[in-house]
Amino acid sequence: MYIRNSLESDYEMLIDVVNDWWQGRQMSQMLPRLFFQHFNKTSFILERDEKILGFLIGFISQTNEKDAYIHFVGIHPQYRGSGLGATLYRTFFDKVKKYGCSYVKCVTSPINQNSIAYHTHMGFEIVKGDGEIGGITVHRNYDGTGEDRVVFGRKI
Repeated sequence: MYIRNSLESDYEMLIDVVNDWWQGRQMSQMLPRLFFQHFNKTSFILERDEKILGFLIGFISQTNEKDAYIHFVGIHPQYRGSGLGATLYRTFFDKVKKYGCSYVKCVTSPINQNSIAYHTHMGFEIVKGDGEIGGITVHRNYDGTGEDRVVFGRKI
């Protein structure tokens, strides 16, 4: 297995499979090409035998240089549960620490129970919001009207 920084050329392969990796859920709009053009230093591809097994798209906040943000992580369905996601997260944590970051944030939908469980397992805490859905605190209208989100934070 090999982890490297993302390249713009990775976009073509990933955009073709990302919806399949999410069992047909339309996720490709969450992964525009600009992430592969502008955030290569803090975004990673995990591959074996030139096959992409996973990826992490992240960046450092321009508003608060101590904060980093993980925007999107994907693991090929055949390799989920094998620790590849945790490996990508640790790679990201190590990289952004070198840039002076001490806090990482990420966001998910309140219906994504797997993501909520995964992030709490990875040491993220849910950031108190202004509402609650299913016992989970949410930030109402975070991504527009009716688009509530669970916000996570973790010191690194």
